[in-house]
Amino acid sequence: MERKLIYKILLILGVVGLCAFYTFPLSKRINLGLDLQGGMHLLLKVDTSHLDGQAKLDACDRAVEIIRNRIDEFGVRETSIQKQGIDEIVVQLPGITDRQRAIELIGKTAMLEFKIVSNDANKLKDAIAGNVADGFELKYTLDENEPLLLVKQAVLVGDALTNASVRFDQSQFNEPIVALQFNVAGAKKFAEVTAANVGSRLAIVLDGKVQSAPRIREAIPSGEAVITGRFDVQAAQDLALILRVGALPAPMYVEEERTVGPLLGQDSINKGVKAALVGGLLVFIFMAGYYLLAGLVSDVALLLNLLMILGGLGLLPVLFPGISATLTLPGIAGIALSLGMAVDANVLINERIREEITAGRNLRTAIGNGYARAFSAIFDSNLTTLIAAFLLFQFGTGPIRGFAITLTIGLLASMFTAIVVTRVIFELLLNLGWIKSLPMLKFIGETRINFISKRKIFYLLSIIVIAVGLFSYFKKGPAAYGIDFAGGQLQEYSFKNPPSVDKVRQVLKDINLADSAIQQFKDNPKVILIRTSEDKNQILTDKLKENFPNEDIQILRIERVGPVAGKHLKSKALAALIWSLAGILIYVSFRFKHVNFAAAGVIAILHDVLVALGFLVITNRQVDLLSVTAFLTIAGYSINDTIVIYDRVRENARLYRKLSLKELINLSVNQTLARTLLTSGVTLLIVLALLFYGGEVLSNFAFALFVGFISGVYSTIFIASPLVLAWSRKGSK
Repeated sequence: MERKLIYKILLILGVVGLCAFYTFPLSKRINLGLDLQGGMHLLLKVDTSHLDGQAKLDACDRAVEIIRNRIDEFGVRETSIQKQGIDEIVVQLPGITDRQRAIELIGKTAMLEFKIVSNDANKLKDAIAGNVADGFELKYTLDENEPLLLVKQAVLVGDALTNASVRFDQSQFNEPIVALQFNVAGAKKFAEVTAANVGSRLAIVLDGKVQSAPRIREAIPSGEAVITGRFDVQAAQDLALILRVGALPAPMYVEEERTVGPLLGQDSINKGVKAALVGGLLVFIFMAGYYLLAGLVSDVALLLNLLMILGGLGLLPVLFPGISATLTLPGIAGIALSLGMAVDANVLINERIREEITAGRNLRTAIGNGYARAFSAIFDSNLTTLIAAFLLFQFGTGPIRGFAITLTIGLLASMFTAIVVTRVIFELLLNLGWIKSLPMLKFIGETRINFISKRKIFYLLSIIVIAVGLFSYFKKGPAAYGIDFAGGQLQEYSFKNPPSVDKVRQVLKDINLADSAIQQFKDNPKVILIRTSEDKNQILTDKLKENFPNEDIQILRIERVGPVAGKHLKSKALAALIWSLAGILIYVSFRFKHVNFAAAGVIAILHDVLVALGFLVITNRQVDLLSVTAFLTIAGYSINDTIVIYDRVRENARLYRKLSLKELINLSVNQTLARTLLTSGVTLLIVLALLFYGGEVLSNFAFALFVGFISGVYSTIFIASPLVLAWSRKGSK
């Protein structure tokens, strides 16, 4: 056996061993994303409008520290708290079930102030009438709705606190209260204030709301005070925790929320894995059945591809400490899709080997030439898709970045397994004398179709399809978007039995949400999805449970996006698309040394994206972040197809110097037609599995891919290739 072959085998074994080490055990190596295990994703906006430049940065950093301390006290494990930009904080809380409590705990400013209550009845009367005297403010107590006139200037604030704990008031039937302890300076100040205001009331104000206003009966030198407010035990514990950890330096509000219940998380895992298994199995069966022994070799490569993806995810935190190995639902889709796209390289190689055998080459030469001639197309097509995946990671958010990571690892793995692993297997079989021939089935024979001559018909067809789609898109306006871009709130509930939509609509009317959209799924009528324009989740949930008392209603997921976040996500999605097209344009221009090739390819990409967008809108599917992920995947896949034809045109131009460009393009399209149809057909098996078995969350994503991949085959043959000819200054050569 050749030494070079031995080295290759050792390299493969080393890579496989390394990937296996970082794959198993899966539960320890790879974390599940919030969409799979359940939990909360929050984008918090820190209101720093009242602060100057440097103070804004200190305020956000301090807020991150305080939120981390609060969550640590709350007892949530494996949390992620990161500053984003100047005034945004991303918080991820795996496994959280009490959504409302978590939001209140994280977002409460906890600005504690002690203010003297005025005893002047006339000033109070004037304030109630709307004439508040300078230096005073009118407030109402939480428990009695009693009007109080407070001196605006606080006599003491919460930064003097050293501790806050829960106690029980024996005189009030063990009602929970929050006991406060001050530091030395605070205790001294508190003693002075109480001594100077015996007989007056002292209001305890938290975040601008009067919690209680006890009367000062005597000076309190101990530096201890209590907050009463008819709390339950948990509310008292949370308040004590917030005060103990510290007040936020500025108000904060939730700009974006994505909460996934454990039931939906487990359901997503089941459906995602099922879709991946079904799609993968179909691909394995097809490859083995169509390419026979060569197909079995490809299947081995695909299995190693899967191992390398999982191992790559496990190795990721070791190589890049800032990136976690987190598997999301789109990540599972990315794995399935990368396996489908990995078939492309194997099909290219097998078809090239078939051509060499047909040309009369012996088996060893045919295999060697097949790999050599397929390499440039594999390299160029994968690299352009990697450009799209890289930009998707740069501009994407949350689970979309998980998709980009798995797709990137999958593409790198597919190049290694297709170019290195399969060739080593063939060389090993040849050296051992175990193969003398390499038979393969052939469904598509040699074709001589004049594709270029029909270009004007297909130009017109494309213009009509795109025009209808864009008309529908602009007609719908904001209604075409999901909450990711349009803003709003989405709630998904599971019932024991299929609920009456009319009864649910009446509940929404009762709480002034009559304009909300209700969706009941045909495949699972026990689940309803409600889209509202404002956040009334707690009220809505309580009302549904009240009106459906025996239905054991479960929250599956809640998504809320504010208008600012919606615009931000939309701009990032558009930027990702524009930059990916620019990257592809530059790379293809460089590789093929002519801008006509690149421009035609980019127009074909735009064509496919617009067709997918149009079909989403026409079929009443909303455009969301996963749809944009699909558009960028379509862009990568579309240029993949186009580059294979371009590569064959470049090769044929060297072989057939007397042919015109028109003849070269027609010849190249016919020569690669079998590969184009086979690869697209096999990849569509994966996409169909995602569409039928991936569940409602992946439905729009899979549908857009289905339309876009079909359009990609069409545009490669009937749009990109003819455009190269139309724009060429040398149409005859």
